[in-house]
Amino acid sequence: MKVLQHANFPFVKYRYLFYAIAGVLFLASIVGLLFIGVNWSTDFTGGVTTTINMKPANSGVAPLNIDKLRKVVNDGGFKEAEIQYVGNPADATFQIKVAGKDADKFSQQLIQLISEKLTDYTQGRDLQNDVVREKSTVGAKAGSEMRANVTLAVVIALILMIIYIWIRFEVVFGFMAIVALFFNVMVILGIFAFTGKEITMQIIAALLTIVGYSINDTIVVFDRIREDLKVYRKDPVPLIFNRAMNSTLSRTIITGGSTLLCAISLYLWGGAVIHDFSLAITLGIIIGTLSSIFIASNLVLDAFKVTHQEKQAIQHLTKKK
Repeated sequence: MKVLQHANFPFVKYRYLFYAIAGVLFLASIVGLLFIGVNWSTDFTGGVTTTINMKPANSGVAPLNIDKLRKVVNDGGFKEAEIQYVGNPADATFQIKVAGKDADKFSQQLIQLISEKLTDYTQGRDLQNDVVREKSTVGAKAGSEMRANVTLAVVIALILMIIYIWIRFEVVFGFMAIVALFFNVMVILGIFAFTGKEITMQIIAALLTIVGYSINDTIVVFDRIREDLKVYRKDPVPLIFNRAMNSTLSRTIITGGSTLLCAISLYLWGGAVIHDFSLAITLGIIIGTLSSIFIASNLVLDAFKVTHQEKQAIQHLTKKK
């Protein structure tokens, strides 16, 4: 099945408009990361995370409001606790994060606190198994090491990608592909910063998945550009780039669209455990697909023009193997 078989959108003509939109999104993400910051989970900071479900057994009782839960927890001696919804607020599932506490001790205190102060929401329910859904603890040193290892893993992955694309195409292709990937990751982190969502190991896994997905999408476009440079040698280079970007639209829409439908389905019906993971994947597919078409290829074209390496690059890309 093919869609948009004869598409001829002016991607190259309006590339500066795309750059401007991307620049605004990137700057907004930087502002969010600098002034709001990343909400690292206890996987990276150390502490205790407890997930509780406060949906009452009695359907006549209204769902617990997060402000009421926050007041009860703060008044109970945990003023430093961070509380947020997990998934749909109507499900009344909350995540409570406290730094530097013993997991078992904190959980016991929390269960006692909510059983005494929030009886309408715990009456007739199993506190240990039904109310408390999950608890985990990580030491501060282990969390710091985890953060360093994650950063190192991402840097190594990006370097290896540059080397691979450099060998297969040109160094300019590799560098611009990484610029587009960096943009993708920063925008997603910015969205998570503005929304206050936690960066967990699941989210890091999602980001690495997005990096792999996006680079694959970008390489497909790059490969078509290289093939078109061989076939349409006499055409202007901007025209060749634009034609190549349009010719990959069918593949991009079908592949990206089917993957996006799966990610959205997981986001809507996958449950609270993978809610943020599926959100990151959904955002990554959308942003990664757009950046591979609107940004990466156009940046390569402009880099050729600025560095006057267009002829040499084309000779390398079109030489017979």
